[in-house]
This record gives sequence, C-alpha cells and structure tokens, in this order.
Amino acid sequence: MPSPSPAAPTRAPRTGPAKPPPAAERVYNHLKDALLERRYEGGMLLTEGELADAVGVSRTPVREALLRLEVEGLIKLYPKKGALVLPVSAQEIADVVETRLLVEKHAAAKAVPAGEALIDELAQALETMREQAAAGDLAAVSVADRAFHAAIVRSAGNQILERLYEQLRDRQLRMGVAVMHSHPDRIAKNIAEHTEILQALRAGDADAATEAVQRHVSWVRHLAQGDER
Repeated sequence: MPSPSPAAPTRAPRTGPAKPPPAAERVYNHLKDALLERRYEGGMLLTEGELADAVGVSRTPVREALLRLEVEGLIKLYPKKGALVLPVSAQEIADVVETRLLVEKHAAAKAVPAGEALIDELAQALETMREQAAAGDLAAVSVADRAFHAAIVRSAGNQILERLYEQLRDRQLRMGVAVMHSHPDRIAKNIAEHTEILQALRAGDADAATEAVQRHVSWVRHLAQGDER
C-alpha cells in the first residue's frame, strides 16, 4: 500500500498595501466631515458635479454617498437640482439636549465613586480641549468635548444607554461646532464647566456632578436656539 504523500506546506497569506476605501466611502467620509465641521453650512445647495470634482470621482459614488447622508438626516435630495444641507433645527436641539440630560445625569451619578482610570481619561480629554482651543481648531475641540461626556456615559456600564448616546454623536458634534463658531467666548466656559464636573467626580459628590452636568448641557440649548432664526 503506497504511503500517503506529504501535505503541501501552508503558505502565509500575502500582505500588501491596504486597499483604499471604495469611492462611495471616500465621498461619504469627505462629505460627512465637512457637514459636521460646518464647512458646508445649513442652507447650501450641493451639486453632484461639484462634489465629484472636489473628491476626484465620478458622479455615481457621489450619488450613493448622498443617499446615505439623506437617511441620516443631514441633507435633503432634490432630483436634478442637488442636495440641500439641512440646518440644525430648534426642535432637534431640544430633543438632543433632553436626551443628553436624561443619560448624562444618570451616568454622572452612577460614576461616583469615580475610579482612577475614569478621572485620568477625563483629565486627558480636558487637556486636549485646552490644547485644541489654543490652536483654534473648533472641530477638534468639539470632538474632545464629546469624548469627555462619552467617557462618563461609558463608565455607567449600561451598554444600551451607551449605544443610545452613540446615536447622538453626529448631532452633538455638529451642534458643538455651530455654537462655538457663533459664541467663541463659550469655549473657555465649556472648559471651566468640564473642570467643575471633573472636580465633583474626583470629590465623590454625586449631587454636585449632576448639577454641573445640568447647567453645562442646558447651555447648549440656550445658545444654539438663540443662534437659530
């Protein structure tokens, strides 16, 4: 009986340079960043041709990206005309703030007593806000601002609340940039209020932490609604 032939050696998979994302994904990321950072303001009409030229692709991936952004509520498509950038509405602001308060006040109370890891993460986010504010990068300030609050929500250990909060991410970033553009003096106040929240958590004072969150988040509604006409 013939002996079985030896198995062929297995070859390690070849690793090469990472493939660039598909064209539609590149357009989507470009447009979404521009919308969240308000490089495309509410009320602007964007055309497929202009967007295709800006990203260096054909109109087909632009159309795919625009459809995704319309589903997310950032634009409104008008056939043969283009895509209208939707402004942040007063109702959207009120809804987001109400949801944020429900989630963040609960999370802040539950975070007490705060562990060293959470305190360090919040302190780092606060320092990043200061650095980006000094550099004048409002979009980066808004990202660091949101990271500060998200860390507190995540510390509550409730994955359902965490996912709910994550769904607010884009709207929070867009509103944050809008407020800072209209009220640049608010950046320093935001940093001061974040410092109050951090100090309350560090001191283990749940009441002070939730009160600080209430004051801080409520200001978003007052300022942003005042900016809407």
